[in-house]
Amino acid sequence: MRRLSAFALVGVGLLMSSCGGSRSSSTTTSAVTGPIRIELDLKDSSKSFGVLPRGDDRTIFKVGYGKNGVTCPGSRFEEGYTPLGRFKVNAILSNGRFAMDPALIQQSGKTETELKRMLFKSMNAIDFSGDGEVGEYGIGYVSLAPVESVKQPFKFNTYDGHFRWYSFAIHGSNDDKRIGQRVTGGCVNVAEPTLKTLLSSVQLGDEVVIQANGPCTP
Repeated sequence: MRRLSAFALVGVGLLMSSCGGSRSSSTTTSAVTGPIRIELDLKDSSKSFGVLPRGDDRTIFKVGYGKNGVTCPGSRFEEGYTPLGRFKVNAILSNGRFAMDPALIQQSGKTETELKRMLFKSMNAIDFSGDGEVGEYGIGYVSLAPVESVKQPFKFNTYDGHFRWYSFAIHGSNDDKRIGQRVTGGCVNVAEPTLKTLLSSVQLGDEVVIQANGPCTP
């Protein structure tokens, strides 16, 4: 992951060429100052990327997405597909940070203190792929609620003995080889350095725009 000046963002081609380098970004953690943009490449998933704006800086990072492709803006949520469109951050979960829309806290039936103590830990303890490995969200989870679109069908529940909550999100992984691939259940995944930056920068209500360079599935 690296940071570029605003003047470097001239066209997608220049953006993608800059993603090929290995230079590390600085650790500035200023607030997000515009929509976070996710650009999914449907022909070559390894070229999919995100742009995090903070003042005059633009942080470019690699992303992975749904194993089955993408759904059209406002159409639906479906397992294995990443929905396109506009979203707002409605929860930020990690071992070191907890922020959640008060309406969601009320829906959970738990107190904020209870959720802060156990929710992310519980969610990340589930072996979703059945391969004996947990920690599939990596170090954090940034939940995204659709804006002026269909509502998410996901609820708080207990799964395999763990109280959890599932939503569409940007999250990490327990294997960074999965970043840049079409392998997720629909969420956008990012590498740990990127997620650390997001967890220290994003706030509730920040906007995320997800687009693709090819046809979506209605």
